Amino acid sequence: MTANALTVGFIGLGAMGGPMAERLLAAGHRLLVHDVDPAMVARAAALGATALPSPAAVADAAPVVFVSLPTPEVVKQVALGAGGLVEGSAMRVYADLSTTGARVAQEVAAGLSPKGVAVLDAPVSGGVAGAQAGTLSIMVSGDRVAFERVSDLLQAIGKGTIHVGEQVGQGQTLKLVNNLIAATVWAATAEAMVMGAKAGLDPAVMHAVVARSSGRSFSTEVFMPEAVLERRFDFGFRLELMRKDVRLALAEAEALGTTMLTCTTAKQLYDHAHAHGAEGQDVTALIRLLETWGGAEVSAQRRD
Repeated sequence: MTANALTVGFIGLGAMGGPMAERLLAAGHRLLVHDVDPAMVARAAALGATALPSPAAVADAAPVVFVSLPTPEVVKQVALGAGGLVEGSAMRVYADLSTTGARVAQEVAAGLSPKGVAVLDAPVSGGVAGAQAGTLSIMVSGDRVAFERVSDLLQAIGKGTIHVGEQVGQGQTLKLVNNLIAATVWAATAEAMVMGAKAGLDPAVMHAVVARSSGRSFSTEVFMPEAVLERRFDFGFRLELMRKDVRLALAEAEALGTTMLTCTTAKQLYDHAHAHGAEGQDVTALIRLLETWGGAEVSAQRRD
């Protein structure tokens, strides 16, 4: 441990949480971890983390606890359920790195705040590669003093940390705005690329042109070159999680009374993919559904 090392709890060691936990260990912090997957716990322990049997046990020993979990329901259970963080006595700052939506963040805050815990929602963007490299964007909202307390820890995880507001949930809303844009643009990009392939254009040439033209986006710059054109479908973010984020965003938009015609149409495509066996597949595999419908493949290795 380094001279500035802190004792930190970390719950959720999956595709995103595992690399973030490793970044904290590499920075010299003492890490107390928990996950429902023993293999993930064993991996963290092999790198120097201390495994604990429950979220409550983590919160009983660590003044700062991060969570990185897949769904709002899991976040609520870990934070407020039986054996959850709410039962711990040492935790003073709780930071949720997951994407849960503003309402869940506020519900968790209402449950933890009476215990003297400052709640931060701190969703991240940048994918597995960003988590591994420590270059994630982190959108934090909540008490600024608590934010300053964990800012050094967040710097070990990401390079684009910003405090977006004092109101718990504002970070979640910003993350949903980001992911809604990404999901909708990806749906449109996939449709358009299949259309071009069906017309006989070389997908690699299409990509090269669009990537330096007005149609460029994260989808063309990151999703398309290797995950799609090389047929790897390995960006590292599951399609059902993108669908979850789209649905959370549109539910928040409905509560706010905003019109979301384009994004609602994109949601229908993700719903259709989910209903037809896409669970567990990478988000970039969405294009496979469109290829089936269109009768053309967006591949760098053309099959004439």
